Amino acid sequence: MAIAPKSRIRTEGLPLIDPALVERAKSLSAATVHEAGGKIGVMPPAIRPVHGHFRICGPALTVHSPPGDNLWLHYAIYAARPGDVLVVHCSGKYDNGYWGEVMSSAAKARKLGGLVIDGCVRDFTLLDEIGFPVFARGQCIRGTGKDHQAIGWINAPVLFDDLVVNAGDLVIGDNDGVVIVPHARIEQVVAASQQRDADELAFCRRLEAGETTLDIYGLGK
Repeated sequence: MAIAPKSRIRTEGLPLIDPALVERAKSLSAATVHEAGGKIGVMPPAIRPVHGHFRICGPALTVHSPPGDNLWLHYAIYAARPGDVLVVHCSGKYDNGYWGEVMSSAAKARKLGGLVIDGCVRDFTLLDEIGFPVFARGQCIRGTGKDHQAIGWINAPVLFDDLVVNAGDLVIGDNDGVVIVPHARIEQVVAASQQRDADELAFCRRLEAGETTLDIYGLGK
């Protein structure tokens, strides 16, 4: 197996997330976490689950991939820890099939938590059958290169629109999209999200009892 340049793979000093926090976060929706955290962490809304039932929740392993090339995604599968979610920037070149059946099989065998990629993937039906959760901009059959001279990084900060994602941030994705929680805020945001869910359940019961949203949220004049 080809070895990635170690100088561009950060492996030491990475922040860890308490597994108990990840378990608590798995019951939360991306929208709830975004709102409870103060409208934080929205990944580009074009990035969607390839299949509607796909859901992700786990620590980010960030990947900066050269355009039209997926070699650094292969490297990332073997740099990641079980449960990690690969968060991949493709240098703005979206229309290649960076990921497919083989890579999903490899990532599932490594017990990774999922893939969020600002680019396209392929093997649509097979990705569903394998069941490894993939979030992407869409599908494209165009193949990629594997240039050993092309420069990439693993676990360096990556920028998506105005959102910076760092290794060790918490990634949550569902049918509404993907939200990123900065590592330093994970415990606080998870607690606030759980409280928001409880509050909204109570609101819905009040609505069923005849109150209005104008009353509950103080929107009336």
